[in-house]
Amino acid sequence: MSLASSQSKILERLKKRGPQSVRILASQLKMTTMGVRQHLADLQIKGLIKQTDEARQTRGRPVHLWKLTAKGHQQFPNSHEQVTVELIATLQAELGLTQLNKLVDTRSQRVQSRYEQALAKSGPALEDKVRTLTELLDQDGFMTEVRLLPDGWLLIENHCPVCAAAEKCRQFCQSELDMFRSLLANYAAVERTDYLFDGGRRCAYKIIINGE
Repeated sequence: MSLASSQSKILERLKKRGPQSVRILASQLKMTTMGVRQHLADLQIKGLIKQTDEARQTRGRPVHLWKLTAKGHQQFPNSHEQVTVELIATLQAELGLTQLNKLVDTRSQRVQSRYEQALAKSGPALEDKVRTLTELLDQDGFMTEVRLLPDGWLLIENHCPVCAAAEKCRQFCQSELDMFRSLLANYAAVERTDYLFDGGRRCAYKIIINGE
């Protein structure tokens, strides 16, 4: 679907940040509120966004927030989604779940090897490793960002390019968590805090500095 540049930016912001108000979108994207409203109206007509229930504020009137619809999320495509899902179903039927999980782990090990090489070339501090890992994941389509916490970092994946495959075979998710723990084992513990398949809008991992 062809979209104006500003509309694409709005969709990306809603994908990364979740439901947003007109005022916040205007501030973040340096647009007028009227301009944002016009784009939102067009995106709503196209079925890409919708309003949430009113959000109560500490002061003033309730505000309407905007969020992506299922069609809106589809503007961030998953690579070869249907083919991948069919292959997974076929492999599970032919080989069984145990062998399928082993294949997923093998694939994860190849990714981990590539990441290990990149992390080895980064700076020696944990912060350097986390930043490099974030960049690698972002390059692989996860729309990743990292936030500093008092005891470490929060690694956020705003998009999952293998979501359809992971929904059919959750070993993709477990292998990812295992990979993060292995990559940062000498520096930090890793816990999953948000999970798409538990109702979250994204996956996120807390990286806790060893000894904290």
